[in-house]
Amino acid sequence: MSSADVQKPFLALAIRGITAGYGGPPIVTNLDMDVAKGKVVAVVGPNGAGKSTLLKAILGIARVESGRVELNGTDVTGLPLEKLARLGIGYVPQVDDVFDGLRVRENLDMGGYLFNKHQRAERMERALTVFPQLRPRLNRYVETLSGGERKMTAIARVLMLDPSVLVLDEPTAGLSPELSKAVLETQVRALGDLGKAVLLVEQKAVAALGISDWAYMLVRGEVVMSADAKEVLAKPDMREIFLGATAPNEVTADRAP
Repeated sequence: MSSADVQKPFLALAIRGITAGYGGPPIVTNLDMDVAKGKVVAVVGPNGAGKSTLLKAILGIARVESGRVELNGTDVTGLPLEKLARLGIGYVPQVDDVFDGLRVRENLDMGGYLFNKHQRAERMERALTVFPQLRPRLNRYVETLSGGERKMTAIARVLMLDPSVLVLDEPTAGLSPELSKAVLETQVRALGDLGKAVLLVEQKAVAALGISDWAYMLVRGEVVMSADAKEVLAKPDMREIFLGATAPNEVTADRAP
């Protein structure tokens, strides 16, 4: 893809040459990533590959030593999470993603805190069209929900701000294989189909790659493969890579379409 192509308006999130860490030696080095509107992009790799640090760099938590983060063409490097949310990045963390002691309706209301009551009602209705399963559960306390319903509530709460980009950190953490499959296939995939740009960091690599459009594989803080998710999934030595033993022999440097 040419340099002109990557400047097209549909590119919602662009990571350019990010090197980041926590004050010592960098954890991730010179990372480039693209997330286009309507696409689900998976970031996979073995434990310790730097996936969490990458997310923290995007979200203004980790220290960015060089490079930049662009949101819809605007440099947002190092901005605090609250400001990023106002600009269009929705973040669903691995833990503490809902308020257990509140009802589903109250969680969604809190997600729309920037808006008045009428606007929140409109946005809640839109979120419920994405996750209609939540409608009969609006008055239930979140602590009584299943794991899949809780994650649905967390994502719907973020949708209340109508972000252009959604960053999902291990959305299947702690879920059974069946629930993990449901969350990825119905919830995460639905966000891309809705036109959102989705950056998915997920330890269950096979399941994540199965629902993604594009994938970046991280090993030791570097992108060692960038390709169509199905190509990454089909790579013969992927299991060995995830055990941390090797990196692919061939690196695909193409950017996502």
